[in-house]
Amino acid sequence: MEDKTITLVQDSFKKVRPIADTAAELFYAKLFQLDPPLKQLFPVNQESMKVQGNKLMSMLGVAVSGLNNFETLVPVLEDLGKRHLEYKVEEFNYYTVGEALIATLEAGLGDEFTYEVKNAWVDAYTTMTNVMMNAAYQKN
Repeated sequence: MEDKTITLVQDSFKKVRPIADTAAELFYAKLFQLDPPLKQLFPVNQESMKVQGNKLMSMLGVAVSGLNNFETLVPVLEDLGKRHLEYKVEEFNYYTVGEALIATLEAGLGDEFTYEVKNAWVDAYTTMTNVMMNAAYQKN
């Protein structure tokens, strides 16, 4: 991954951190709008979803920070991909999650979510989820 891509992703994520709770809510609302059956994979009560949102933003923060040293991030992503199998996540769900993530970033960053920032996020997300899917679905 290019240094410029990493910088764009990390700099834009720093701007999302202050609104992490809102970003998580936006993300899950968009995810469930795009694919309503996914809602059954998540907790039903609001407090548990808040915890889930915190986990999402925390893990995303770890991944974004780890982009500078991707070799170290790979085992974390592989483990995460394998764990998602236990949650009944299917391969096609990664694409819906990506769409929801991009929509969330666009809403959260507003005018600062430029074409260049969007492309950087798509590249980073695709790279990370390819590692996760390869580990989960034993692709090589």
